[in-house]
Amino acid sequence: MTTLTLVRGDITRQSVDAIVNAANSSLLGGGGVDGAIHRRGGPAILAECRALRAARYGRGLPTGQAVATTAGDLDARWVIHTVGPVYRGADSDPSLLASCYRESLRVADELGARTVAFPAISTGVYGWPLEDAARIALEAVRQADTAVGEVRFVLFDDRAYAAFAERIG
Repeated sequence: MTTLTLVRGDITRQSVDAIVNAANSSLLGGGGVDGAIHRRGGPAILAECRALRAARYGRGLPTGQAVATTAGDLDARWVIHTVGPVYRGADSDPSLLASCYRESLRVADELGARTVAFPAISTGVYGWPLEDAARIALEAVRQADTAVGEVRFVLFDDRAYAAFAERIG
């Protein structure tokens, strides 16, 4: 059984087996969570991301998919990169956002990770409404067939924490 935990704080400071990165499709760093993970994790993460781009993801990592790299200088073994969907109102596909969580847990299982820290994927510059994103994230994780023992949602501010706390039950 997977335990769901909420933490208000900085995902780059978590001590877990795997930290999930809300990456952009280039895998080469960016703003928000992605930039913070690359900055704190150091150049080893970027080097592995470049190798992945050269070998398997020449056009970038597709939305809803996940891939792992080293965690570099983070207090984790791996970073699992996933690309969330950009919110486009009624045209947005919630199954793509749910896929980010399911695919990240699938990769975590392949790695043997037992503790995984997730951010609130797609709720920053990608604009997914926080309350809806929290519902989708929690449902996807609860329904996932995974050996991960603890899924930790690491939420950057009080508003995000409250949105998840209202729905965690």
